[in-house]
Amino acid sequence: MSTIAFDTHRFIKILEGAGFNEKQAEAVAEAVSHAHVEAEIASKADLKELEYRLIIKLGAMMVTAVTVVAVLVKLL
Repeated sequence: MSTIAFDTHRFIKILEGAGFNEKQAEAVAEAVSHAHVEAEIASKADLKELEYRLIIKLGAMMVTAVTVVAVLVKLL
């Protein structure tokens, strides 16, 4: 998974501009920064890899289904 750049200094300044005192702004910035670290965010590359895996699995299921139908037609 990829990481997201988070400018805590700018975030604190924005919060202070909105009326938070310095201590409150720092606490909120720390909480948001921690949440970003803990979050599992998929990148475009992660989604592309997942897409390829799903295509392969779907293809395998289709081949299996066609084979089963062909065998049943031969038996019946």
